[in-house]
Amino acid sequence: MRQSKLYIPTLREVPSDAEAKSHQLLVRAGYIRQSVSGVYSFLPLGRKVLRKVETIVREEMDRIGSQEVLMPALQPSELWEESGRWHTYGPELMRLNDRHNRTFALGATHEELITSLLRNEVRSYKELPMVLYQIQGKFRDEKRPRFGLLRGREFIMKDAYSFDVDQEGLDQNYDDIFNAYKRVFERCGLNFRAVIADSGAMGGKDTHEFMVLADIGEDTIAYSNESDFAANIEMAPVKVEYSKKDDPEKELGSVETIGQKTISEVADFMDVPKEDCIKSLLWMVDEKPVLVLSRGDHEINDVKVKNVLDAEVVELATEEQTKQVLGCEPGYIGPIDVSDDVLIIADHAVQSIVNGVCGANRVNEHYQNVNPERDFKVQQYADLRFIQEGDPSPDGQGTIVFARGIEVGHVFKLGTKYSESLGANILDQNGKSAPIIMGSYGIGVSRTMAAVVEQMHDDNGVLWPAALSPFDVHLICVNPKNDEQSELGERMYEELSSKRMDLLYDDRKERAGVKFTDADLIGVPVQIIVGKKASEGIVEVKDRKSGEKLEMPASEIEAYLGQNYL
Repeated sequence: MRQSKLYIPTLREVPSDAEAKSHQLLVRAGYIRQSVSGVYSFLPLGRKVLRKVETIVREEMDRIGSQEVLMPALQPSELWEESGRWHTYGPELMRLNDRHNRTFALGATHEELITSLLRNEVRSYKELPMVLYQIQGKFRDEKRPRFGLLRGREFIMKDAYSFDVDQEGLDQNYDDIFNAYKRVFERCGLNFRAVIADSGAMGGKDTHEFMVLADIGEDTIAYSNESDFAANIEMAPVKVEYSKKDDPEKELGSVETIGQKTISEVADFMDVPKEDCIKSLLWMVDEKPVLVLSRGDHEINDVKVKNVLDAEVVELATEEQTKQVLGCEPGYIGPIDVSDDVLIIADHAVQSIVNGVCGANRVNEHYQNVNPERDFKVQQYADLRFIQEGDPSPDGQGTIVFARGIEVGHVFKLGTKYSESLGANILDQNGKSAPIIMGSYGIGVSRTMAAVVEQMHDDNGVLWPAALSPFDVHLICVNPKNDEQSELGERMYEELSSKRMDLLYDDRKERAGVKFTDADLIGVPVQIIVGKKASEGIVEVKDRKSGEKLEMPASEIEAYLGQNYL
């Protein structure tokens, strides 16, 4: 493709609203343009890269026997009502009405629609197993779209759904797709981790996220420094042996703590370590009050609270709700003399506290010498806190360290959550009706493109891996007005193109500095520069990543590219 004919509107200045490096470079290098916040157009270069990601995804999905379909983005609300997600998915689901006042959702995901398709078509276990997938635009009304393609309102996603007769079949499909995803991200050249994750609004129990390690990542990954263990911080189990002090229990007493609300303030005021304080937070769990306790130096993990109580909705109580339930404002609440209507659960670490400190459920007052079970009863102890750096790895190998990650893929074992609610049944081997067992699997295609740039760039621009580069080679004629350079450039463009190489040929009548700057910004892995030695048939080859340059006869370029880049 001649660069003089290609729409590549490069920019010299960094966009003022672009925080992430991928956002900055994809805009500056002419790959994308913002329409409104969180919504982007893919320009010719961007579409070429996106298509290459899609091709890799298709090849790996087809390799395991899955079949591609294409479903509508516009979905009737009745399906979401049947699954129960119309009211639980949240404000991210884009909803709209047509002229007949019928309600629809713009597809954030397609579990309901794909289930409705199969419930009307698949009748017997003999038609399963089956995996269907699509690559399509998705819509989520993000409260705060940011980081360009990493968190948008409209994005390109590959979503797949498996259908099985039994758990064994689901496990096999899950493993097949899990491994296919690993191959996808390896082929994209990414440094990633597959981590244990929470299923969130998707439902299901077993689930993994594929996380690309990057400082801009919005998720925290907890992983072992000595093994393959990795988990989203929300799901990383804590396996710590807590030892209880041998100190004798002291008499419970109250202390006036005017204006001291936070754990840090109370611990400093009472001259005790944070680990001797009991942190008490009131949560509304499926609209019922639950008091959750942790050690003062730990943070309560709401995802673990949700999973332990098998709840749908877990929200921190408002100040008004806290006053209504406990008769006190946040900052002074505690577990002593709490109404029997309030469930009290605690993290395992609370059991080891001796003569601790907690709120007295009275403003400006705390208790000291508090001992669990003597002074208050806990209905259930469980792992309720976030794992911390330095904690032992849950697999017993090494200790936990943290990294930031970008989620680019997610795999779920849904079970019968959707097939039961939408009535997708088959006749099993015994002739009995049984719900289809399902899995759901997604790859953020446009997000993967941005994640690659987050990991592969330098100060001058993008460093595309060969598998995703918009072109194989960037051929640059330094001075098209020079007949010898122009003739050699044209001849090389025709010859290399005829060898099925995908070339970007910079034939523009621009200054050399502009051409070199644009070439580095665009990031094609290899540049061939036709310059001053064109009269001798000599060209310069530049490796974009290393910056190394060498001269060679133009006649040797094809062989050199074949050995090193193609």
